[in-house]
Formats: sequence, structure tokens, C-alpha cells
Amino acid sequence: MKDLPLISVIVPVYRVENYLDKCVQSIVQQTYKNLEILLVDDGSPDNSGAICDAWTAKDSRIRVIHKENGGAGHARNAAFDIAQGELIGLVDSDDYIEPHMYEHLYSLMEEDVDIAECAIGLTESDDLKMDDGSVYEARVYPVEEAMLLHLRDELFCQTPPNKLYRRETIGDIRFPVGNLIDDEFWTYRVLGNAKKLVRSSCCMYAYRQQPGSAMHKSFSLRRLQGIRAQKQRLEYLRERMPSLVYEGRVNLFLQCLYAMQMSLLHLSGEELDTARREIRSTVSELTPLMPRKKNGFKKNVWLILAQLSFEGVARLQNRLEA
Repeated sequence: MKDLPLISVIVPVYRVENYLDKCVQSIVQQTYKNLEILLVDDGSPDNSGAICDAWTAKDSRIRVIHKENGGAGHARNAAFDIAQGELIGLVDSDDYIEPHMYEHLYSLMEEDVDIAECAIGLTESDDLKMDDGSVYEARVYPVEEAMLLHLRDELFCQTPPNKLYRRETIGDIRFPVGNLIDDEFWTYRVLGNAKKLVRSSCCMYAYRQQPGSAMHKSFSLRRLQGIRAQKQRLEYLRERMPSLVYEGRVNLFLQCLYAMQMSLLHLSGEELDTARREIRSTVSELTPLMPRKKNGFKKNVWLILAQLSFEGVARLQNRLEA
């Protein structure tokens, strides 16, 4: 294993004292031993920073960065700047990974494969049953096909941690600072830098479902950052992958429809007016949007109806889902 490339595993840490030991233990116990483990204490007000420091005495591969709070993206950026590995892994500090995950993902990275991904399992416990990599299916994808699956949220999704990246594929791409949502501004740009990507059927990443996490908090105007991220992604597609622009437009239109649903349910007064203005402005840039057979019947119906009465369809969907 000594001759294998170094993997830098980056873990942003904030208010996870109940979960951090499980997370770090799962990284330390990896069968791929040539690791640099970077724990970034993002100004955590609980005992998380002390837990990080305690781990340095247990494993010499662990380095701790203590910094003022700036969010998960800022913490990852700080680690990118000092990471020494040829390969980069990202793990969220309330999650945990199967012991063979990095060994398995690295084994799939042929010379022209820059990103390897495994499946994610959702859990509320410490003992999710996962795959050890002994039985699996894997497929290599050219970058535009992988990006199409990313747009459809089928494979190579927004979540960064279930992947292993070549360092040069990330390059100088950094997470935005100060956002509630940062993955959606980052992931598509890194995917687009890859020559090829590989996907394994193995479930090797345990994603812990927490009510207090960013994506489980109640809807607010800050969640409209997702629309802004997808607008940037659409511009990226126009420049780099024009064959995928239509798919990007449909995706953004439906994201706007969902944002209108949530705004009608959770906002009122000036906040609702602000959301309406931003959503309607984005929709006006996307329409007219003609249906296409590849969208499927259901998606085309919503596309047609929402262009006739956008807010009316959002209210209808809320009633149907109530």
C-alpha cells in the first residue's frame, strides 16, 4: 500500500460531538492506509474541537485545523490549500464510510478516469449495512454523459463526499463562502473538468439524516441560492456543453416551480414578494420552453401547464402533495 498515491481526506467539523468519533473511526479504519486526514474545526462551540485534537494522539495521519466559523465550504477550502494528496476525498463529519470505500474507488480509477463515485445510503443510525466492494457493477462514463445524469439527479449528484477526485480535477475550484447552499455551485464545475468518470453500484457512504442539517431546515429566502447556482450552471453549459443546454433549462424551470411551491407554503408578506420577483425573473429568461419526447409524458404536462399559469400550477402541486 505504501507505493499507492496519498489520499487527502477532508472533514469539515462543526457541532458534531455526538457523531464525530464514529466518522473519524470509519476513516482511520480504511483498508487503504496511505491517507492524510484533515479535520477542520470550523469554530465549533461544542466539544468537537477537543475531539479532533484527541484524535491526533491516536493516529499520526491526522492533522487538525482550528479556524473561525465560516461554513462547511470555507472549511473545505482551507483544507484544499494545504492538502498534499494526489487524490482528494471529502467526508461530512456526521456521516461515516465503509472500511473498503477508498480502496474500492481507487481500484476503479483507470488512467483517464478522474472521479470515482459510489452509492449513498441514508440512515439515522450508526450501523447502516453497506457493501464491502467484493461484488459490484461499475461503468465508466464520458464527461458529457455523466453531466447529463448529474442534471437529471440520477448519478454524479450534487453531494461531494461519495466521490474520490484527482487533485488536478479540482484544481483551483473552491466552494463559495457564506452560502446556505454551496455544493450546487461547486460540483458541476469539478465534474466538467474530468475526462471520464466511473460509478460503482456499491453503497459505501452512510449519509446521516439530521433534522438540523441545512437541507432539513424550514424553507427561507436563502434557499433561492439553489436557483442562482443552477443559473450559473446553465451559463457553464452554454459555454462548455451546448448539447446539454435544453436539459439545463428544463431542470432550472422545474427548480423554479418547486421554489414557488415552497415559497407559497412557507413565506408571506415582503419575503414572498421578493421570492416571486426572483423566481418570475428567472422563468421569463427560460421560456418559451417546448416539450420534447425525451422528457417523458408527466414532465411535459407540467412544462406546458406551468407556462400557462406558473403560480397556479405551483398551488395545484401543493394541494396534490398535501
